[in-house]
Amino acid sequence: MPNHLDGKTAIVTGGGRGIGRGIALALAGQGARVIVNDFGGNVEGTGTDESPANDVVYEIKQRGGIAEPNYADVSDHRAAEALVGQAINTWGHLDILVNVAGILRERMIFNMTEEEWDAVVRVHLKGTYNTTHFASIHWRSERRGGRLINFTSTAGINGSPGQPNYAAAKAGLIGFTKSCANALGRYGVTSNAIAPGAATRMTDRGRANADATRSGNAESARVAGSERDPENVAPIVVYLCSDEAANVSGRTIGASGYRVSLYSDMEIEREIYNDGPWDLDRLFELAPKSIFRGLEPPSGDLLRTGA
Repeated sequence: MPNHLDGKTAIVTGGGRGIGRGIALALAGQGARVIVNDFGGNVEGTGTDESPANDVVYEIKQRGGIAEPNYADVSDHRAAEALVGQAINTWGHLDILVNVAGILRERMIFNMTEEEWDAVVRVHLKGTYNTTHFASIHWRSERRGGRLINFTSTAGINGSPGQPNYAAAKAGLIGFTKSCANALGRYGVTSNAIAPGAATRMTDRGRANADATRSGNAESARVAGSERDPENVAPIVVYLCSDEAANVSGRTIGASGYRVSLYSDMEIEREIYNDGPWDLDRLFELAPKSIFRGLEPPSGDLLRTGA
């Protein structure tokens, strides 16, 4: 049986570890040629290390696949341009862009600094824009077709209390994904978002795992072959990158353990009408008995991001 991605080329940002690593290996295993991008920083986005990208490229080649490393920080606009250019110059075209790269700077909103906000939004939101911008130019003018996969999070869907920067960026990526689906569909490009659930360096930062992380026995180091294995996210990404998924675009898909979920699009739940401008007293009378009836505020104890 032929591979599902034979002849295709791909970029995976954040491909040196965790979910990105699993996706890079899976794409290559299905015949895609892969640029493995990772600047090798820590979870907070500081430091650099070429070994994560190099190690995944080596593993792909050992399995008979084709891959090249890239160490760009995708939040750098020109570095992202060079990343996309590397795929095109190396293999003649780009078919698949998977934006996984991200960092964390957790803080409650009343304690968060401007720098902590900017750093997370810059990598997740601007970094995804950067790579997608240059890939979309290629897809529109040269390739006429492509697969864009962006990574959102349950933190963006539900609103993780200690991650306002991360939650905002990840929710923003759902809107960005839909915008790209609408803008690029005429050029044969699909655009989808993945909300993953897996044990990664990011989930290791939870309070329950803090001591284990410091001792080198973090959850992410103990989940191979289990439901929490980051590699479980990869199969649905492979499918969405294939020709068979041409009808799926503008959607958010959950991938957690052995489950794949399709999220509903945001829809109007309730409405109230008036035959002219609202009289304030009338609105105050009607709203609690109709559109806002039975609502309760969030409990504030939502779990941290799933990946």
